[in-house]
Amino acid sequence: MGKVVAVCTSPARGTEKENVGFGRFTPEWGLVGDAHGGDWHRQVSLLSADKIAAFNEKGAKVHFGAFGENLVVEGVDFRALPVGTRLRCGTVVLELTQLGKDCHSHCAIYQRMGECIMPRQGVFARVLEGGDIAVGDELSIESRRKGFDAAVITLSDKGFSGERADESGKALAARLEQAGYRIIEHLLLPDGIDPLRTQLIRLCDQRQPDLILTTGGTGFSPRDLTPEATLAAAERLAPGIAEAIRAHSMTITPRAMLSRGVSVLRGRTLIVNLPGSVRAVEESLDCFLPVLPHALEVLRGDAGDCGGTVSHGQEASSAETAEKEELP
Repeated sequence: MGKVVAVCTSPARGTEKENVGFGRFTPEWGLVGDAHGGDWHRQVSLLSADKIAAFNEKGAKVHFGAFGENLVVEGVDFRALPVGTRLRCGTVVLELTQLGKDCHSHCAIYQRMGECIMPRQGVFARVLEGGDIAVGDELSIESRRKGFDAAVITLSDKGFSGERADESGKALAARLEQAGYRIIEHLLLPDGIDPLRTQLIRLCDQRQPDLILTTGGTGFSPRDLTPEATLAAAERLAPGIAEAIRAHSMTITPRAMLSRGVSVLRGRTLIVNLPGSVRAVEESLDCFLPVLPHALEVLRGDAGDCGGTVSHGQEASSAETAEKEELP
């Protein structure tokens, strides 16, 4: 349980916020009257009061709102909470959507102190249920929503330049939504290492989707560098999925052996490379999509490594079934 110690707002972007002590929050905007609201995932920004206090002990001498935060709360370490966690304050329900942010232009605090805590310690949320929040109100932590979040990334020079429609990305997103996943971002990037590596790191570290699927850039062309970019962002390997996709696709066409896609882990996010055609995407999903719910629950820490069945109404994989049969 935490306590709200500041409610801050500003009428224009790029300016420090002031503690006004009270605010109305709506799902349509966020904090009413604040310039950073809108129909997006970063409607409300939050900071832990002890993080500000520790920064001030270094000589920062900043007031609440100086970092652009809307809510300052004592008694809650926001950066210890996973994305998807829900926060309740009276009738207001917030859902954490992002941890930290990229700092593209250093603020006056950074210029003076050599660092700024908002990119590292700040979190962002969207409003699920509206109402009023005032200084002194209690804020409680509720369980994260059920279901899985996913991001889709298409790699294509021609798609990025507008010369080709992103058919495989659309098919991939539609299939995931049909399976019950919530698509939090759908990106179209040029081929190459840096654009994809940068976005994979941002997504995994800040938005923390359970799953990222890429399509395109897995072949032999000199510009097909999706596997290299994915490996550059990876913390651990999960080769079985990529191996299974190739094995399954080999039963359809021998050209499947030419796919160089990889599957890896960063934090609690699974990243899988898929080929660039709609047909190949569908065939790949047929292979591994039924097994994913159990894998993602294990990655979240919500299930053991050796579940007998796959959740969310999916049948157990043949490997899991065989494992059960071998047990005494």
